Amino acid sequence: MSANQHEYRASVRWSAAGGPGTTDYRSYLRNHVIEVDGKPAIPASADPAYRGDAMRYNPEDLLVASISACHMLWYLHLCSANGIVVTDYVDQALGTLELDGGESGRFVMVVLHPEVTIRAGDPAAAIDLHARAHELCFIARSVNFPIEVEAKVK
Repeated sequence: MSANQHEYRASVRWSAAGGPGTTDYRSYLRNHVIEVDGKPAIPASADPAYRGDAMRYNPEDLLVASISACHMLWYLHLCSANGIVVTDYVDQALGTLELDGGESGRFVMVVLHPEVTIRAGDPAAAIDLHARAHELCFIARSVNFPIEVEAKVK
C-alpha cells in the first residue's frame, strides 16, 4: 500500500443464535454487531421496515451519520485554520432513500443542517467554509447522490 492510501477494516458479525437461520424471510433476526479493533462494538440491525430492531443502528443511519461527521470534521479543521473559533456544532442531517418499486432502492439525497456557534471570526466566512468542507469530505466525494448543506451560524 502506498503512503497515499489508508485502509479501514470492520467486522460485521451475525448469528442465528440457536434459531432456525434463514429458512424464510421472517425466520431470522436482523441483529448483528459491527466491530473495529480496539473500539466499542456497534449494535446494528436492519431498518424496522425490514424487520429490524428500531433500538439498533441500521446501515442507512450509519451512512447519513458518516456523511455528517465527515463534513463536521473538515469544517472544524477549516475554521481552526481560518481564525474562526467554533464553540458548538450540531447537525440534524436528513437522508432520503427512494425505493425503486422492486426489491431495492437507493439514497437520492442527504441534507445537512449544521448549526454552528462561533466565538470569534467572520460569520459570513464561517458559512462559506461549509462549501469547502463539502468539497474535501472523503465520504461526500465517494457517494453518487447530492448532498446539500443548509448551514446557520450563531
